[in-house]
Amino acid sequence: MEETVWSLIPPIIAIVMVLLTKRVLLSLGVGILAAALFLGKFQVGDSLKLVWEAFKGVFVVDGALDTWNVFILLFVLMLGMLTALVTMMGGTRSFAEWMIRRVKTRTGAQLMTVLFGVIIFVDDYFNSLTVGQIAKPVTDKQRISRAKLAYLVDSTSAPVSVVAPVSSWGAYIIGIIGTVLATHQVTEYGAFQAFLQMIPMNYYVWAALGVVVVIAIKQIDFGPMKVHEQRALETGEVLNPAQKETIDVASKLPVSEVSKRRDLLLPMITLFIATIIAIFVDGLRKVEGEKTWINILGSADVSLALFVGGSIGMVLTMILFYQHIRAGKLSYKNFITGAITGAKSMMPAFGILIFAWAIAALISQLGTGVYLASVVEAANLSVYLLPLIVFLMAGFIAFSTGTSWGAFGILLPIAGEIAATTDVTLMLPILAAVLAGAVFGDHCSPISDTTILSSTGSSCHHIDHVTTQIPYALLAACIAGLGYIVFGFTESVLLGLVMVLVSLIGLFIGMRKRKVTET
Repeated sequence: MEETVWSLIPPIIAIVMVLLTKRVLLSLGVGILAAALFLGKFQVGDSLKLVWEAFKGVFVVDGALDTWNVFILLFVLMLGMLTALVTMMGGTRSFAEWMIRRVKTRTGAQLMTVLFGVIIFVDDYFNSLTVGQIAKPVTDKQRISRAKLAYLVDSTSAPVSVVAPVSSWGAYIIGIIGTVLATHQVTEYGAFQAFLQMIPMNYYVWAALGVVVVIAIKQIDFGPMKVHEQRALETGEVLNPAQKETIDVASKLPVSEVSKRRDLLLPMITLFIATIIAIFVDGLRKVEGEKTWINILGSADVSLALFVGGSIGMVLTMILFYQHIRAGKLSYKNFITGAITGAKSMMPAFGILIFAWAIAALISQLGTGVYLASVVEAANLSVYLLPLIVFLMAGFIAFSTGTSWGAFGILLPIAGEIAATTDVTLMLPILAAVLAGAVFGDHCSPISDTTILSSTGSSCHHIDHVTTQIPYALLAACIAGLGYIVFGFTESVLLGLVMVLVSLIGLFIGMRKRKVTET
């Protein structure tokens, strides 16, 4: 059943169950069992062994600890603890009060979040987990729902990272592009130059960012997001009341009477700077050949850097917390309570990440992505519609597998092959369509790790984030699709980009701004 149409069933079962039941772990568990049964030829013993191997593979690979996954999990744990301790010191409250005097509207708070998301582009994991924590005090004060915050974070993490050459994504993609170009003996441009030329061709990125800005300025919401935003506006309840007990644990913690902005800013800034330095040091130590920033970033272990940055941020937070203890405003017992509560708050994300990685491993063995890619390669596609079809197929692969990087690895070489055999001048636009479609599919997938981490970093229930983001991602995809249709018939990158811009302007003009009582 590997690499056949049957390989689609397990991921589809998991995704449909997630959206219908809202029970993420149960749905992922059923998907894992289904995938294992398919791989084990419905032999119970063999299937259970595959399930065990999938979960074991999250932590152990080739007899050694999988440090990538372990460091990501530890960073998530430390971030939960750091957030709780910062809240107890009053840093969150003080920062919010300071920012609220400068960011006085809901529009301003949302645009501020978008700006943070664009600035912190070095890695999507880092972006997803930190931007929400920094922006949350301000968006909470402005009665912006956590679902909206998670959407703002998710829509400025992967989309920005995928067009930033100086990022973990850029390094990975440039490496694959170099292989594709060498395979087809394309010598007019190098891999880095090709990446830069592909930036304006990635229409979904510009559509997604444009939709975010339009939504923020116009204060218009639709679909499930409208329910969350209306509740937040009317009641100040930024979280789904049904999930608040399991997510907003920090609201029950004691808070120091003496608070300063530095109690939030110093830990966050230190975490950011320490992570960037760790990325550079690790990459410089491992890089082979020319020591360019791109090569250094491509050689670095970002998960290790996150762990190092998180550890340093935690140490500084403990030092600041001790000052509150000395002042008699908090106690050692408060510290222990905060650390435990913060760690517990991340347990749902822990479970979902582990299950998502396990099902991704089984889906990879099933060859779901390979099958879908082979369908594209075998189809007799119209040259005019080729960019659009590749965009949609990349989206479906990323949606089904829960990984945009996996879609890159599977479809970029095949897309290169298609371009080389049809029209080599379409090489870069088709490769760009793969990148755009993979990010789109990743945005919609409830089993995507970046989607999970965006909801985690924003303290939003995962399903609330998925269901509220999908309509916005589909809107951006429709706009990007129009761009690829125009490009297909005109072969003009500029005209395709103009189509995206015109669609966004039409969206802006067509939306009637909601009247909001600013608080």
